[in-house]
Amino acid sequence: MMLADSSKPVNEKTLANFKVGVDNVIFSVDAAKNSLLVLLVMREREPFRHQWNLPRTLVRQGESLEEAAYRTLADKIRVQNLYLEQLYSFGNPGRDPRESVEGVRYLSVSHFALVRLDLAELTPRWPGKIAWHPIEQVPQLAFDHNNILEYGYRRLRAKLEYSPVAFDVLPEVFTLSDLYQLYTTVLGENFSDYSNFRSRLLKYGFLCDTGMKASRGAGRPASLFRFDAEAFAEFKDKPLLFI
Repeated sequence: MMLADSSKPVNEKTLANFKVGVDNVIFSVDAAKNSLLVLLVMREREPFRHQWNLPRTLVRQGESLEEAAYRTLADKIRVQNLYLEQLYSFGNPGRDPRESVEGVRYLSVSHFALVRLDLAELTPRWPGKIAWHPIEQVPQLAFDHNNILEYGYRRLRAKLEYSPVAFDVLPEVFTLSDLYQLYTTVLGENFSDYSNFRSRLLKYGFLCDTGMKASRGAGRPASLFRFDAEAFAEFKDKPLLFI
């Protein structure tokens, strides 16, 4: 039996030389305008100078991916208790025009989060260079960031169906109408009617009626609820649909 010559390389192609970065897809909801927002940053240098892109950075020596993601975000926005979740890795050849000049590939490990708009303060050191954009009005972004944003939007919609992520952006106490409006803002007007949505969530038992009421306009005051994380814990590892 002939044995393969182990001295010969299995693949004659040169191994890719990578630079690794992180791109953050940060969503928020403008409840007053029923609009889903995404945080964008104006580029100040080539390539794509003066074009919007997602908050991004290259990973530094000795730094984890998560540390890099938080670092670049802290430079652009101040928000308490921000939870970033790894989204997906994007590394197709040609996604960054510098590759052909520098001879390196740029790999992005993207992250995403949903934050409360009233608790997210844009840092003053980048005036006019950082802004929230309604997702339906996002322009052509630098690099492949429109694709990354679309992937993040799909992930957000999916998470709303099975996780309590919506409660991260609501006030501590809220009406069921507030909660329903958040879902319609992200998922669209026809995702569910209010009655079915209300009955589905109340039967689980992790929404606690505070006994307080919210008076808005001339209608009957609405009950204020609070999300009970301990009560939700028993559902954490079970199949659960919020809608």
